[in-house]
Amino acid sequence: MNPFFQRLALMAGTEAIDMLARLRVIVFGVGGVGSWSAEALARSGVGRIVIVDSDTVCVTNINRQAQAMPSTIGMPKVRALRDRLLAINPNCSVTAFERVFSKENAELFDMENADYVIDAIDSLTYKLDLIEACFQKKVKLFSSMGMAQKLDPVQLKTADIWDTHDCPLARLVRYGLRKRGFDGHFTVVFSGERIPLHSEIPVSCGKARCLCPAKNRAAGTTGQDAPEWCVSKKVINGSSVTVTASAGMILAGLVVQDVYAKAGSVKEP
Repeated sequence: MNPFFQRLALMAGTEAIDMLARLRVIVFGVGGVGSWSAEALARSGVGRIVIVDSDTVCVTNINRQAQAMPSTIGMPKVRALRDRLLAINPNCSVTAFERVFSKENAELFDMENADYVIDAIDSLTYKLDLIEACFQKKVKLFSSMGMAQKLDPVQLKTADIWDTHDCPLARLVRYGLRKRGFDGHFTVVFSGERIPLHSEIPVSCGKARCLCPAKNRAAGTTGQDAPEWCVSKKVINGSSVTVTASAGMILAGLVVQDVYAKAGSVKEP
């Protein structure tokens, strides 16, 4: 057994560690939530991790995203995160897609051969597309709802999507799924907390200007490959690593707990 994971094996057992090493997990969206999910999966011994995101690292990502550092500003997020994950766990196979997920390109990601999907997508349309695709492909999904405008990680909860409350994004997801005739069930992480924006704080990285040095922005990519989402957003919300990273860890934890439960059932006579 790899000594990296000895402390986890002391609780979960070697069967669970072996099962984690055989997993293929896809993380869609590697921002404040998804980047920490991916890191937790790598530190838990998941053997194959696929990360999907078209965005580049922005200076304002440094407060909450695992791969965001002054040295990675302008890099595609998935490339910077792949380097970080491989530095943590060199035995992990990490595949990076510099893409936006949509129903038109869903076949690129070989979802039929994934054991789990973690959804950390911000865009409502793409989020709904991914949820439907997971059910069509029969892959287990864990999804993050809105984590902006929150400061208290203790208020994070897990629930079936239809049992969520007081979360604006979850409300939109429920509404969108109903309109599509979707009635499936999956577990989400959400919070009802809502901290108001401080209107006196000037918003950077909006349509007027970007704080990232022009020479670094989207380095090595084209605007089509890595659109600067901050330029197109109508509202720039505040966010805190204590909440986004906690949500990401919970999502990865749901994967590990599910594997642990399955390993326990394997041992039963």
